[in-house]
Amino acid sequence: MLLSDFDYDLPDERIAQTPIEPRDAARLLVDRGSDAPDHRRVRDLPEILRPGDLLVVNETKVIPARLSVQRATGGKAEVLMLEPLDGERRVWEAMVRPARKLKPGEQLLAPDGTPVVEMGERTEAGDTFTVTVLGSIDSLDVLADHGEMPLPPYITERLGDPDRYQTVYAREPGSAAAPTAGLHFTSELLDRLAERGVETAKVELVVGLDTFRPVMEDDPTEHRMHTEQYRVPQQTMDRCLATRASGGRVVCVGTTSVRALESAATRGELEGRTDIFIHGDYNWQLVDVLMTNFHLPKTTLLMMIHAFVGDRWRSLYDEALEHDYRFLSFGDAMLLDRGTSTSKRSG
Repeated sequence: MLLSDFDYDLPDERIAQTPIEPRDAARLLVDRGSDAPDHRRVRDLPEILRPGDLLVVNETKVIPARLSVQRATGGKAEVLMLEPLDGERRVWEAMVRPARKLKPGEQLLAPDGTPVVEMGERTEAGDTFTVTVLGSIDSLDVLADHGEMPLPPYITERLGDPDRYQTVYAREPGSAAAPTAGLHFTSELLDRLAERGVETAKVELVVGLDTFRPVMEDDPTEHRMHTEQYRVPQQTMDRCLATRASGGRVVCVGTTSVRALESAATRGELEGRTDIFIHGDYNWQLVDVLMTNFHLPKTTLLMMIHAFVGDRWRSLYDEALEHDYRFLSFGDAMLLDRGTSTSKRSG
């Protein structure tokens, strides 16, 4: 397996800069195996999924984790808070810029001069640092006062409504990026799915560094995955097993839900930290159907898609590009069924 196997040409104009309204108006490319895919909308999911299917979503909530700060000398700096390292949420793992210039013990200031964080040492990962949140209030309140939503670098337009980078079911604050496939859902759509007989179950995976970290190795199997915190409630695991036993399908919304479920299944632990890297001939344990956005070339996310549906990811991406689908975080989605063949159609 080579990194070049996961490359494709993504024109800049195909990268969605703003979310579509309403949320469920996004287009949905429905995989049908060797048959031509269907072109639908997310709002059509109640017609596509089957009674007895179980929809699994990641309830993590994005925090305003990007801090635009300055040094005492006046120089600009940026801190991207990734994850708290202690129970009080005072010490965090973070990405910082300019990394080479910032020294341990240096305080970084908000534009009004308020000290916000103090630099710590480089972590064992090598590309992140520990930082300590300053002040007497909760660190999440500090971020609310001084932080911004950490939109990916390929999104250059300012987001008018920060809630548009949150799922409607977000509950647990902590992620440095949104589980973007979930951005397409509305409360009304979830209600319609329930009426169809498609129930919803929740997991949590705190989206962290690997969302921002590119694969640099020519042999991607040598790529080092950072660990992320996950939690699968016992009720969710029980419902997944019961759904599959009764002939239904476990439908994951987003790659983060996949990582949570498959981590719990392969590790035998319902919560903890995972560095699971799904690629190649991965032995799938729980996930039958995956709804996901279109991903950047040469990423671990695209490798997961390849592990799910094989080489036909290329024809699906070619189809999406040919039909003007919008790509990446604010883009459209596709529905992948790893059991689909010419005789077994989605829906």
